[in-house]
Amino acid sequence: MIILDAFERIPRRFAKIKTPDDFVTTQSGIDLMDSICMVLIATGEEFKKIDRETEGKLFANYPQITWRGAIGLRDVLSHGYFQIDPEQLYTICKENIPPLIETMRKMIKDLEDAPRS
Repeated sequence: MIILDAFERIPRRFAKIKTPDDFVTTQSGIDLMDSICMVLIATGEEFKKIDRETEGKLFANYPQITWRGAIGLRDVLSHGYFQIDPEQLYTICKENIPPLIETMRKMIKDLEDAPRS
């Protein structure tokens, strides 16, 4: 799934970031922040679309993720891009992305295993 592929790029990019300041103290850190934010913006838009198309039913089956936050992050990043808080982005990458990736893998497996109607 394209969304999962995009999310799986974040840990690879984030691996070079050891502190929140690493996002803003070097050009390579800024480039990593830009690329991670682009993935979060694009996937947030897709989450919004999926949520609308499934009338909220798909994400309701996976309450371990704060879907409103994942969707809302897209708006925060898109509309306040130049006010991004490196500490918040660091926390999102470190604490929220790994469980989101695991949940998405489970969602895909569940959808593949679901009986066709």
